[in-house]
Amino acid sequence: MFKNQYFKLFILSVLAGMMAACSSAPSASLSSSVANAPVDKSVTLLFNVQSPSVDPHTDVNYTAVRAGVSETLVKVSKDLKLEAWLAEKWDSKDGQHWTFNIRSGVTFHSGKAVDAAAVKDSLERAQKLNPSVKNALHIRDIQADGQILNITTNKPFPEFVSELVHPNTAVIDTTSTGDLPSGTGPFKAASFRAGSELNLDRNEQYWNGEVKLKHAKFMFNEDANARQLAFQAKDADIVYRPPIESLDLLKADPTVKVDSLPSLRTHQLIYNMNNNDLKKTAVRKAFDSLINRDEIASGIMSSQGTPAQGPFLSDFPFSPKYTKKKFDLTAAREGFKQAGYKVQDGKVTTPEGKSLHLTLLTYQSRAELPLISQLIQANAKELGITIDIRQVDNIDEYLAANQDWDLATYSSITAPRGDASYFLNATYMPEGALNYGRVHLPEMEALITKLNMTVNEEQRNKLALEAVILIDQENLQSFLVHPNNVVAYRNYVHNWVTSQSEYYLLTQDLDVN
Repeated sequence: MFKNQYFKLFILSVLAGMMAACSSAPSASLSSSVANAPVDKSVTLLFNVQSPSVDPHTDVNYTAVRAGVSETLVKVSKDLKLEAWLAEKWDSKDGQHWTFNIRSGVTFHSGKAVDAAAVKDSLERAQKLNPSVKNALHIRDIQADGQILNITTNKPFPEFVSELVHPNTAVIDTTSTGDLPSGTGPFKAASFRAGSELNLDRNEQYWNGEVKLKHAKFMFNEDANARQLAFQAKDADIVYRPPIESLDLLKADPTVKVDSLPSLRTHQLIYNMNNNDLKKTAVRKAFDSLINRDEIASGIMSSQGTPAQGPFLSDFPFSPKYTKKKFDLTAAREGFKQAGYKVQDGKVTTPEGKSLHLTLLTYQSRAELPLISQLIQANAKELGITIDIRQVDNIDEYLAANQDWDLATYSSITAPRGDASYFLNATYMPEGALNYGRVHLPEMEALITKLNMTVNEEQRNKLALEAVILIDQENLQSFLVHPNNVVAYRNYVHNWVTSQSEYYLLTQDLDVN
């Protein structure tokens, strides 16, 4: 097993002590398996990624939508189907000219009524502040009349509506003068400390009915073990992604419920195509052979994930039948040879005889990623390749703004709407929000452009499948593991839903008793 096992054993012993201490405390004395619920209707959720902002148009962590402050025109259901939200219905006869009926009777937290003009102003603000939103929506013109919103895209774009699911398109009152966003959701933002906590109050005028909780708190801590200790100390009622090594202890506690289900997320290794070595397909394929996916899934992830052969789960219609990717140092050496590199005594050097020295970025909000980085580093060392690991605070901001890196471990939701187009557009188009590797492959761009203009679902899946096969052939990224979405919560918390999309966390139905 990987060398972090000693660390895991230490953490387990600490957690066991914490649990023993909590179970013996007077406040935890129980007459049944149900823990004492809080007296007031409030919940504290401890999340794993820090947010420097709660502006829904710029926050890459989507905190405003996740916390129930703001809402989008369209949402995605638990079975990944589009549902009406602030837009009651929509229609287009050609995929380019769209008409949306904005729901009547909805008000912002500021008290202002939501009409088509307010939605227009919000969408225009999102596009102005966030180039990724502008590039994703391809809007040419917006016109508002009462509750009718008319949008024209630059060209036919059949999947336009699905782009409006994205939390960065959330509708807010752009005329509000407060420091916090004025949305339409079940909770109002009461106060916010960047990177620490967002405090929420019930929206008494919520358009969709009763909100069960009076207050809620959305806290942030990127240290998995600190989140777990806070949960055991009952400083939080719900903890998002507790340490994987703590799951057995959590499941043994009768006052705790643990959800673990396959997510739509994929951990991946990004290659910087501006690196002269990594721009070669054969080199990327050789690197892929250095990845021990089975060890990642069963060891580092404690079987709370499945080895990834590509960007999407295998049961999607646009996932091909892959040849299983194997960890094979011999194959890696042979791959470097085929790329024109020298291999002597098992060590790889460039055609000029120089050793490879690379920088790999990672981040701690997903605790397994630094461990995966260390595993890749150790395997590369077997070939004489030096990898320096650098941990950064905000991986998205760093990757977008800097080029002083060669590799990066990263995690993203690849099919939040059950469709391949989001990931393909974001990751492989030149203006894509997630194209951190600076991928430029004309054949891929042509396929995605054709996909964007295709209406028929069967044809869309066929085009997406071609694109995914091309990703595999070129090894544009190495896909490592599909992690489970793991959440632990007290058994007095009701109506909590661990969703695959990860977009909707604090809802009007969430309750305690």
